[in-house]
Amino acid sequence: MSKPEPIDADFCYRIIQAKDARYDGRFFICVVSTGIYCRPVCPARVPKKSNCRFVASAAAAEAAGFRSCLRCRPESAPGTPAWTGTQASVARALRLIEDGALDDCDVETLAGRVGLGGRQLRRLFIAHVGATPQAVAANRRLLAAKQLISETDMAFSDIAFASGFQSLRRFNDAVRASYGVAPTALRRGAARESASDAITLRLGFRPPFDWERLLGYLSFRAIPGVEHISAGRYRRSFRLGAASGTIEVRQSAKPNALDVAIRTSAQASIRQIAARIRRVFDLDADPAAIAAALSSDPVIGSRLARLGGLRVPGAFDGFELAIRAILGQQVSVKGATTLAGRLVARCGEALPASDGALTHIFPSPAALAGADLSGLGLTGGRIAALKAFARAVARGEVVLAPGPSLEEKIAELCAVPGIGAWTAHYIALRAIGEPDAFPAADLGLRKAAGGGAPISTKALEDMSEAWRPWRGYAALALWMMPEPEPRALAAE
Repeated sequence: MSKPEPIDADFCYRIIQAKDARYDGRFFICVVSTGIYCRPVCPARVPKKSNCRFVASAAAAEAAGFRSCLRCRPESAPGTPAWTGTQASVARALRLIEDGALDDCDVETLAGRVGLGGRQLRRLFIAHVGATPQAVAANRRLLAAKQLISETDMAFSDIAFASGFQSLRRFNDAVRASYGVAPTALRRGAARESASDAITLRLGFRPPFDWERLLGYLSFRAIPGVEHISAGRYRRSFRLGAASGTIEVRQSAKPNALDVAIRTSAQASIRQIAARIRRVFDLDADPAAIAAALSSDPVIGSRLARLGGLRVPGAFDGFELAIRAILGQQVSVKGATTLAGRLVARCGEALPASDGALTHIFPSPAALAGADLSGLGLTGGRIAALKAFARAVARGEVVLAPGPSLEEKIAELCAVPGIGAWTAHYIALRAIGEPDAFPAADLGLRKAAGGGAPISTKALEDMSEAWRPWRGYAALALWMMPEPEPRALAAE
């Protein structure tokens, strides 16, 4: 068994002694005496320091020959964010791998999508993740399969497909190689809590997490017929390939987790659905680290301190969010929501069985490109922009996924008639998950940064340089907390 590269062992050992959930998923502990790797929050007795090796990812632990712990279940850990420098390319590649990019293509193709060569991408992955892209993809498939084995009653053939394996045989071989037993043995030892007809998953996050504030943000912007939020639950319809259905998300009774219930009409890639839900709620963020990095900033620091657990609300479907953003140009949030509901009612796909407030699936790019949008209350210019964007996505001219850089993605979006810098940055932030996207032209941001009197776009862009690479979080802080922290009154 090879030894993984240690990373700041003294610091990591103090974390596992404290079982600090804020570091869950940021590193893993390989225990040489047992051959098992664990999360920092593992409930088992803390091993001797001399038996611990620390690695940056679960994939690195698997590549070094360690097996996943059955008690703390590394498949339930939050993802490991990569934010700065060359890691920006790694973060984009990790996002694409999570979406299944290496399930049916090679590393060279993946590297090209993030603007690198295959050899360079492998080198960056070894440096920042501790494993090759192929090893990371294999590990994500395995951990997704383990979660479905433990938490659902799905047939093993369905689990193999849902977690990204190309065949049942490869699924069985991977589970045996990693856990030393057949999938049936893992299921015998698993405790499942739900007997409903839904596929239920538990998705972990790092605290703090302001669930109510995030849910409120999404509720104000929910698309009628497609999304519905009430009683602390987020519900939506979806289509992913041939599968369609509904999803419900709520806070878990377990600490630092959300519970997800998926009802689908056909075989669906549960791994991809879980990845999209993680992005909607920004579950892989490290809010404590972001707040600490910006704590001394005179504009953002106090706001983040008051917004403990701030997340960037993402999107389950990038095209849906982008259309919502175009509808929101120069109208109120409420007005854009009304327009989105009208568009869905006319162009959306009706759910086979209406699920209460959920009645439709958002229209596809091709459907919207060919639809009649007259009579919805849209201007001619807005209709032209919507159709131009839908055609660009349908033809593959715009890809709502990470690219080589934020700047190139903004240029790609702005090439569509009717898409300006504000809309492009907003789409990049919420639909594509670029944490450094920043719509500096936004009036609300310029007023908040200026203390009530709007500053110029150029002045805000210059100010935002100090907030890289988390300008997206700074934007949310300014939107949600437009007023600066009140100064204490001087003693009389």
